[in-house]
Amino acid sequence: MEAAALNPTRLVAAALIGLIILLVLIIKFKIQAMVAILIGAIAIGMIAGMPFEDIITAVNDGIGNTLKGIALLVGLGSMFGAILEVSGGAQSIAVTMVKKFGDEKAAWALGITGLVIAMPVFFDAGLIILIPLAFSLAKRTKKSSLFYAIPLLAGLAVGHAFIPPTPGPVLVATMLNVELGWVILVGIFCGTIAMIVAGPLFGAYCGKKYNIAIPEHVANQADFDESKLPGFGTIVGIILIPLVLIILDSVASVIPAMAPAAGILGFLGEPFVALLIATVVAMFLLGTKHGYSNEELEKVMTKSLEPTGLILLVTASGGVLRYVLQYSGLGDVIGNAVASASLPMVVVAFIVAALVRISVGSATVAMTMAAGIVASMPGISQLSPMYLACVTAAIAGGATVCSHFNDSGFWLVKSLIGMDEKTTLKTWTIMETLVGGTGFLVALIVSFFA
Repeated sequence: MEAAALNPTRLVAAALIGLIILLVLIIKFKIQAMVAILIGAIAIGMIAGMPFEDIITAVNDGIGNTLKGIALLVGLGSMFGAILEVSGGAQSIAVTMVKKFGDEKAAWALGITGLVIAMPVFFDAGLIILIPLAFSLAKRTKKSSLFYAIPLLAGLAVGHAFIPPTPGPVLVATMLNVELGWVILVGIFCGTIAMIVAGPLFGAYCGKKYNIAIPEHVANQADFDESKLPGFGTIVGIILIPLVLIILDSVASVIPAMAPAAGILGFLGEPFVALLIATVVAMFLLGTKHGYSNEELEKVMTKSLEPTGLILLVTASGGVLRYVLQYSGLGDVIGNAVASASLPMVVVAFIVAALVRISVGSATVAMTMAAGIVASMPGISQLSPMYLACVTAAIAGGATVCSHFNDSGFWLVKSLIGMDEKTTLKTWTIMETLVGGTGFLVALIVSFFA
């Protein structure tokens, strides 16, 4: 569908009013994000003067085209993460990494572990699973729990926002139509540097400045029974399956010597196929071989799908916003304004995502809205895959910064670690801002060579 030829001034006013309506509904009236985004998107179309049939088309196209690229990945990723969780796979990686690094460098081990675990496991679940290990290290070394908790949180934040198959970057990549292989490569590079800066380095500062004792309810807990955990190599191998297959698919398209295998690699590297293979392997190696019956596995995997409905509906609503902006012609208006301002698309993407993140609190909503606005701009399809991957990382960075009182993650971290609001702002909020800001700066630098 071609963009409508509407009055540019009216379009900009419509977008501002629609976005204000959206933010007020979420912040002031606590309206569910999906409903608020839909109302805001429809308001933009109506105020801009779009024909009603075009608004309906934008809604239908936004839902259908967005979900077809992410629905299976969210479902498979949830099941994969659930198997990893119940089998003790996450603890296995953490315990092994800490042993390899030793107590003195355990903060680095926890940062890397968090990064790896958050790719297939949701942030909240990963934190709840791994935070006892951070507490046990603090107990053993008699250091502030923040010395180990901050690196763990930084790793989880990076894995949650920057690296597929976690839903956020998959959603953005789908909207921008960029190959996930590039998103993975750029995301790992940007995310690793962000994790180092915000994790072990900032964590060491926090650990010295704020002496946060481990919570009383975990002080007397027994250590992990390591004999019951699955093997480290097995877990890492399973997690790497989808990443390797997706990257091989992207590499095969640019290396002539791999052309004979491009067909089969293209099939195996299709994200839902790669994640399906990893899930089936996890079912056998972490489920069946560790004593889980098919019935027990089925219950665990079905239970894991419960939160995916909300994720998919919010994501689909973000797709509606994107298509309303595109079909109304606002994308062209924004694109021309960006071109005249000489701002790189990477910078625009970060600023938009950061503003939504600060206003709304939800990283998912911030990534969804920013991706929708950026995807509606003209010339996006002409950008190189590597540059689009940098834009994806910039959106992830913007959607991570400045977590505060309107973010559920802020309150989860506060309650689990046992800090007051002021200390949480000085530690967790700054850590999140370092993750997002560092990831964005690295993406911006990489984009100069894309």
